[in-house]
Amino acid sequence: MSILDWLRGAPARSETRGDTDTVRRIVAELDRLEPARARYLAAFAYVLSRVARADLRITAVETEKMVETLRGVGRLSDEQAVLVVEIAKTQNRLFGGTEDFLVTREFREIATDDQRRELVDSLFAVAAADDEISTEEEAAIREIATELGFSHPEFVQMRLPYSDKRTIFRQDRR
Repeated sequence: MSILDWLRGAPARSETRGDTDTVRRIVAELDRLEPARARYLAAFAYVLSRVARADLRITAVETEKMVETLRGVGRLSDEQAVLVVEIAKTQNRLFGGTEDFLVTREFREIATDDQRRELVDSLFAVAAADDEISTEEEAAIREIATELGFSHPEFVQMRLPYSDKRTIFRQDRR
């Protein structure tokens, strides 16, 4: 079963070409939630991990911001939020190059415009958790915003509250 079939709730086929665990593992941990809500949170957490890992390291403060975000967005307990974030981070390390676009595209399909905006704002918050947004993190957020269907002017508008955290400006001041 492809990841897209699985995310859409299609029954498993006998063939198993390209089936991945990225979102499925997270959803399994959230099986007490409505399946659509669990898929939404799994994809949300995975996309957060894309930005946290954009500079090839995920700091403790970025992880804590991801957990805090999932607690709020998903109304999850601390334990559930920590588990979802840790699984998302692990899945990103293992399958990031393969899954990044697929999971983000699926999120776009299942989320409202407001939810997509909330995700982009959360991406900036995670990137800025260590008091700076690296050029790699900003580039990853820009790519994700494009994959979510936002125009460049919309991206620039969403980025404004975080301008003082952008390392590109800090480097220019030196």
